[in-house]
Amino acid sequence: MFENLTEKFQRVYKNLRGEGKLTEEHINLAMGEIRTALLEADVNVKVAQDFIERVRAKALGSEVMTSLSPSQQVVKTVHDEMIALLGGQAVKLRFKSQPPSVILMAGLQGSGKTTTSAKLAYWLSRNGHRPQLVSVDVYRPAAREQLKIMAQNAGMPIFEGPPGENSPYELARLARREAIMSGRDTVIVDTAGRLHIDQQLMEEMKKLREQLEPTEILFVADAMIGQDAVNSAAEFHAKLGLTGIILTKMDGDARGGAAISIRQVTGQPLKFIGLGEKFDAFEMFHPDRVAGRILGMGDVLSLVEKAEQAMDAKKARELEKRMFAADFSLEDFREQLKQVRKMGPMDQVLGMLPQVGPLQGLSKAKVDERELTKTEAIISSMTVKERNNHQIINGSRRKRIAVGSGTSVQEVNRLLKQYVQAKRMMKTFSSGFMGRKLAKMKLEEMFQGQPQ
Repeated sequence: MFENLTEKFQRVYKNLRGEGKLTEEHINLAMGEIRTALLEADVNVKVAQDFIERVRAKALGSEVMTSLSPSQQVVKTVHDEMIALLGGQAVKLRFKSQPPSVILMAGLQGSGKTTTSAKLAYWLSRNGHRPQLVSVDVYRPAAREQLKIMAQNAGMPIFEGPPGENSPYELARLARREAIMSGRDTVIVDTAGRLHIDQQLMEEMKKLREQLEPTEILFVADAMIGQDAVNSAAEFHAKLGLTGIILTKMDGDARGGAAISIRQVTGQPLKFIGLGEKFDAFEMFHPDRVAGRILGMGDVLSLVEKAEQAMDAKKARELEKRMFAADFSLEDFREQLKQVRKMGPMDQVLGMLPQVGPLQGLSKAKVDERELTKTEAIISSMTVKERNNHQIINGSRRKRIAVGSGTSVQEVNRLLKQYVQAKRMMKTFSSGFMGRKLAKMKLEEMFQGQPQ
């Protein structure tokens, strides 16, 4: 996500840092490079131009030019303006004081609206709500069946409606009544889509809006189509009055033009982004965090949140202690691998790290998830005794482990060698200055504030 743009911004910053004193010429050159980077990222032309003018005006101001570190001040100015461009702050969903609240999902065919409806229900259920899904798409073959399957896979309740009912308005009415009777606080309505915006679609959406009085009308757009997604959102908003936007397939969008442009063009906030196929690959849009990722500063807050959701804090503390004592087993290694993989694809996790110093370029590292699966399979094919004492794994045991994990003896040998090297490295580290320093620290102090 934003890989191309991040790389270009990093290059601009590097050039600025190389100058002892910034001049107007330096800043104008940097602004030209940033403008080119934004346009190549498929950012709306007017949005890019307005952004550059605001940054240039501030960068040429006395506060920047007379500061002790003008290049850093320019970076801060770009960062602040990028946050403002993306919306300033995260905008939460609105709910009625008297449930159920209705969320109307809008979008064109192929944007991922049905999948996103199920993801949103899953997200709501994990954040203290009791959602219910309903499809009122009575035109596309098997559309309602598709949502039903997704709801079942996500473990979310769905209202299917009486057999033979083909009125979108009646289905919506009955779904809301069912939500009241079953104590659901939110109804997510997956509406019909079209290949393009037409009068019939708009009339149906307007009638549903009048009937349901939704607290949210969310437009679902495919980030991969760039400015076409922005233009469609603008049209829907002009005709329907959107309250927010969800961009899907952000994990496959290296440019990011739609995410950067959409708030300025539509005037409506980007509320969520989809980052993959899994139901939990869906998160709130935080302008400050995304600005940090675009500019190579990372998104450590989101990384911490993912870690807290995925990892058992008690187990993590125990493993940390054993790691510094170089006393971790293959069982510990497998457990840690499982918890890290719960955070999502490794390329996304690496993409949240700051792209500076030793971490620079790490986001581009290609992590083969199949190799991680293979590693987990090899360790899982060992007995408990073998996982806790690798030294007993002789030739015959290695053959058995290879057969059990569907790998080769060579791959088992390579894993054991890497494990021994890791233990040796941690032993060296723990016996050094940093290890002695950490040994003096209380475990409670190291993890103060961590969830128990």
